[in-house]
Amino acid sequence: MFTYVVRRTLAAIPLLLLISIILFVILNNAPGGPLAPYLQNPHITPADIERLKHNLGLDKPIWYRYVVWLGQILHGDFGYSTSNSEPVLQAIWERLPATLELMGVAFIVSLTIGLSAGIFSAVRPYSLWDYCITTLAFFGQSMPVFWFALMLQLLFSVHTIPLPGGYAIFLPSAGISTTDTFDLGDRIEHLIMPVIVLSLLNLALYSRFMRSSLLEVMQTDYMRTAAAKGLSRRAILFKHGLKNALIPVVTIVALSLPGVLGGAIVTETIFAWPGAGRMFYAALQNSDIALMMGYLLILAVAVVFCNLGADILYAWLDPRVAYD
Repeated sequence: MFTYVVRRTLAAIPLLLLISIILFVILNNAPGGPLAPYLQNPHITPADIERLKHNLGLDKPIWYRYVVWLGQILHGDFGYSTSNSEPVLQAIWERLPATLELMGVAFIVSLTIGLSAGIFSAVRPYSLWDYCITTLAFFGQSMPVFWFALMLQLLFSVHTIPLPGGYAIFLPSAGISTTDTFDLGDRIEHLIMPVIVLSLLNLALYSRFMRSSLLEVMQTDYMRTAAAKGLSRRAILFKHGLKNALIPVVTIVALSLPGVLGGAIVTETIFAWPGAGRMFYAALQNSDIALMMGYLLILAVAVVFCNLGADILYAWLDPRVAYD
């Protein structure tokens, strides 16, 4: 196992190198390029643009600029964010706690409810509950995130839902809190709508994969053998079936984990959540190449190592999996 982990880690180095090259070339050849914010200023002359190109090293060949950038990255210098006027790592680090709070809660909610709903559907296949869960899952997978977020804001923040006694359900439409001091109740109110929006898609995905995987496992010979030995249905399901049924689900969960770090660009922007996703959207609008490169590179590292973690988890879930 140790040899496998080392080999996979070393194999990730050229992969990340290739990803960084592709990202660097695409972002630096985007319309306007790194000087796009300056080109919109009518007071800047062509001579000013040429001077900026020279000062920023943009008059050098792109391969030379990439080598310089890579050398800085290897020394822990991700560059300077022009849109935030601060180092890239500092800009990401400042917004990471808000993203981890939102995405972490959404991930836990979607994982808990999704897996539970999938198990419930598999235990009672083709029942009324199974059809209801399946319908809701298809609804969650097909629902446009931006539209659903706006509808929730319209329903709970603009019109509100009246309750008996003159009360109404009102939820904040934007931000992470109302007050400067930490208030748990206030923070939960701000979390409800974005968590619902972010949980819906993954919840539907997890439930469908869990249902199909568990149904397949329940038809295997070793499950029938366990039933013939007189084991209880609960023991058969959770001791023999669930562990093997989780193997394909692990891949889906592992691929969604980097999103916890990266944030949700659309959702964070709509709800004005001060996280990394909203920061990336602002960097995209301002052609902040250094910030976009740092953000995307960190996500690439997270994707590669989350896949490695999923492969390692396979060996625990299924002892038949061997790594040479």
